[in-house]
Amino acid sequence: REGGGMNNLSSAPNLREQRHNGHCYCCKPIPTIAIYVLIPLFFIGFGVSIFILVVVHNAAFFVSLLFLSVLVAAFVLWNTLNWRRNGAVLLFLQSFPDSDLRVARDGQLVKITGLVSCGSVSLESSYEKATRCIYTSTLLYESGELGLKPADVNRSCFQWRLTYFERFSTDFYITDKKSGIRALVKAGPDCRVIPLIADSRLVKTTRKCRILSAHLRKWLRERNLSAEARLLRLEEG
Repeated sequence: REGGGMNNLSSAPNLREQRHNGHCYCCKPIPTIAIYVLIPLFFIGFGVSIFILVVVHNAAFFVSLLFLSVLVAAFVLWNTLNWRRNGAVLLFLQSFPDSDLRVARDGQLVKITGLVSCGSVSLESSYEKATRCIYTSTLLYESGELGLKPADVNRSCFQWRLTYFERFSTDFYITDKKSGIRALVKAGPDCRVIPLIADSRLVKTTRKCRILSAHLRKWLRERNLSAEARLLRLEEG
């Protein structure tokens, strides 16, 4: 990284990550209480519909229950897939037209699309060492499956745990494609930034992996992390 002027976003999780009790990566696009309510309702409705079908010989209630269950399942699936990709937020942002900086007023919320270039400070990605970046994000996940050493012995969730991450942003320039005006975007220190950039998966180890690569071991040791072979997933954006 060159110079100062970086905004450390590592303590500010984005819309997908939550840090609590050991940095456990939790996927909850549907509230837990909704699951606890829907499952009993389904079994109650299923039992009543079977009773009506057997006693009254009327399948209308049973068919209606199946149709409603398919609709609910489709909604849950759609919500889960879009939540993982920040789909709802991106769709909301895409619905706004691009602003014209020539007529924008002071304090107006604007949406700008155009070419981005570094400001006085540029960043370098942590793992791939990509240079001339305005935003970098590196996330390390560790599996919590049975038979593996957990990242937090007090937790037993069998899923990928976010065990380490670092995220930075800095001021940058963007050239408005509508007006051609070059504007400075403040994303450096003391600026609030909500990243919506999807991270790319760079490393994913398997059970057959006995020794981690030299580059990965070096990266882990530089951050005082265990370099033992285990199920890991590293993403960077």
